[in-house]
Amino acid sequence: MATLVLDNGAYNAKIGYSHANVSVIPNCQFRSKTARLKTFTANQLDEIKDPSGLFYILPFQKGYLVNWDVQRQVWDYLFGKEMYQVDFVDTNIIITEPYFNFSSIQESMNEILFEEYQFQAVLRVNAGALSAHRYFRDNPSELCCIIVDSGYSFTHIVPYCRSKKKKEAIIRINVGGKLLTNHLKEIISYRQLHVMDETHVINQVKEDVCYVSQDFYKDMDIAKLKGEENTVMVDYVLPDFSTIKKGFCKPREEMVLSGKYKTGEQILRLTNERFAVPEILFHPSDIGIQEMGIPEAIVYSIQNLPEEMQPHFFKNIVLTGGNTLFPGFRDRVYSEVRCLTPTDYDVSVVLPENPITYSWEGGKLISENDDFEDMIVTREDYEEHGHNICEEKFDI
Repeated sequence: MATLVLDNGAYNAKIGYSHANVSVIPNCQFRSKTARLKTFTANQLDEIKDPSGLFYILPFQKGYLVNWDVQRQVWDYLFGKEMYQVDFVDTNIIITEPYFNFSSIQESMNEILFEEYQFQAVLRVNAGALSAHRYFRDNPSELCCIIVDSGYSFTHIVPYCRSKKKKEAIIRINVGGKLLTNHLKEIISYRQLHVMDETHVINQVKEDVCYVSQDFYKDMDIAKLKGEENTVMVDYVLPDFSTIKKGFCKPREEMVLSGKYKTGEQILRLTNERFAVPEILFHPSDIGIQEMGIPEAIVYSIQNLPEEMQPHFFKNIVLTGGNTLFPGFRDRVYSEVRCLTPTDYDVSVVLPENPITYSWEGGKLISENDDFEDMIVTREDYEEHGHNICEEKFDI
């Protein structure tokens, strides 16, 4: 019996058989400006000749799966002959869902997985539980860890003790990668170039040039300097999709500091945007979102737990999700949590080598567990008891 592990994120789906490797695939559909009528699904994105003005059709809104038609088409494509050629009669699936998911969404998901695709067995689980499982497997002496999962729609902070989540201390911050990209689009549009329709391009800019500042005010001062002294400033060459397929940063020595470029490239000059955008993860109040930043929320979450457990959580903070890939992210989380924590506690912040696929790897490990059989709901169970058996069995 094969097991398919699908970490079904709002931006990327991480998918693969438990005995093979993982692929990271866009979990959405696209329409391009030129071929308006044709819809591209998941990684057919690479076939689009001119991805400027790319139109995204997302199955998730505000972190929850609401657009089933799109999700079905993406899944049909992933499970179908072009990708994973799933033989449903002989396959179990481990699939992730967000925290505090609505029961109506859970019911639809059960129905689609069992009745439409007819998988043999399903395990529906939070991505953080898989990450925690992976962490406990790597660090067998630890009993507690706190998973910081900073993704596309939200950042969740969830303490796990002996692989059970502590519901009372889960925190969600409504800041994720989507908000950062949108904010970057707004400030670039306001300051230099109208890019409100260029989500795809600006997302690439964000990934290439943004970083987390270790000292916000110091970097702000550097960003105000003129010429050579301004080490924050970069010139980003925008793609034109004929000769330049992908945007890139101009090397420092080729930058023209005063005057215009002679070459015909389109240039974005970025200074404080580079660190002001990721700063929103640490101070959402900068753009009027009245919530705590990540380090403060980690400390607040741990303080909601019994006092004797607290030191164990402080020394097992695990960062997952795409936003943790910003340079400087881990160091900043560490230094701020350290400042907010009593000195007699150890603080340790772990950034796995691939934070995006970390929970997928946890799913792979769970499927190899001896008690995997007890966790799943089989098709017979579902046909006999319906949705209720899933509610009982899955710790959601």
